[in-house]
Amino acid sequence: MKIRNGLLSLTGTASLASLTLIFVLSVLAADLSGKWKTEFDTQVGVQKYTFTFKVEGEKLTGKASFERMDQKGEAELLEGKVSGTEISFVEKLSFDGNDIRIEYKGKINGDEISFTRKVGDFATEQFVAKRVKE
Repeated sequence: MKIRNGLLSLTGTASLASLTLIFVLSVLAADLSGKWKTEFDTQVGVQKYTFTFKVEGEKLTGKASFERMDQKGEAELLEGKVSGTEISFVEKLSFDGNDIRIEYKGKINGDEISFTRKVGDFATEQFVAKRVKE
């Protein structure tokens, strides 16, 4: 950063802005860790989920605990990523002997995440998950 005649140079300002942005994005990513709950209606009925996220840098790991079609279960989250306010991960569903890929993409806004959920080639749903305050 350079100061000339009492003014920051543009290069210094840009560098400072970049560092600030990196810091803010890393804080947002770390802020996702914990439990998030949602309930949404689908073609096969209401589904209730609790996501438990752990974030390290841009890597997201965790699990999904669910109630759907009168069954309870748990799935490990795969291919998890966080980039700024964007989140994505995959859940594998075994149904009638077939593995179905469920892809989640979301936008983080404070204590809410707006998700789009794509279940194989069968369905796409949108829902909001909310942080569980413990």
